[in-house]
Amino acid sequence: MMILTASKASPFVRKVLLTIALKDLQGQVEQADDHDRRIRAHNPLHKIPTLLLEDGEAVQDSHVICEYLDMLKPEPRLFPSNIKQRSRTLTLASLGDGIMEAALLVMFESRFRPADKWVQSWVDRQQSKIDAGVDWLENNIPVIGEHPDYGHITIACALGYLDFRLKGAWRHGHPKLVAWLDSFAERTPAFGQSMPED
Repeated sequence: MMILTASKASPFVRKVLLTIALKDLQGQVEQADDHDRRIRAHNPLHKIPTLLLEDGEAVQDSHVICEYLDMLKPEPRLFPSNIKQRSRTLTLASLGDGIMEAALLVMFESRFRPADKWVQSWVDRQQSKIDAGVDWLENNIPVIGEHPDYGHITIACALGYLDFRLKGAWRHGHPKLVAWLDSFAERTPAFGQSMPED
């Protein structure tokens, strides 16, 4: 049995949970608290998510974990083998990761620093990245074929995190992207089942 650090608030953990569900690997992965010593001992950075394999080897970083899980079963393929399709998938995922990282930095500024220490220009810079990413997606709606791929999963988790931490402000003025996320959630039940929690 593999062991995954599981924080319900992390959009990066959520990516892995969706991958596990889409690959039908639920019976092969145990979820553990992110402070579980079995995993912390294998991860010097203490970052989540981390996947501890049955042989004791640790796989770190959500992208690496998702790609590892994708290779465990041939279908559905979440990381395309065709070079152009793979490049599109990874580029889309990179955009989603960037939106999540910017949202985390906005959240950290208000959550972990007293108000008199906030650097508004820093918050504005991160928000501008989020806004630019969401605007681009509204004008370049990702096309999902027979099933979502890793890029779609990452974008959905990024938008879900904006709903969770930034009160869904991204939804205003982005009707096509809202409809896309609704469609993704409808065809991917694990998305609703993995809603983030504090």
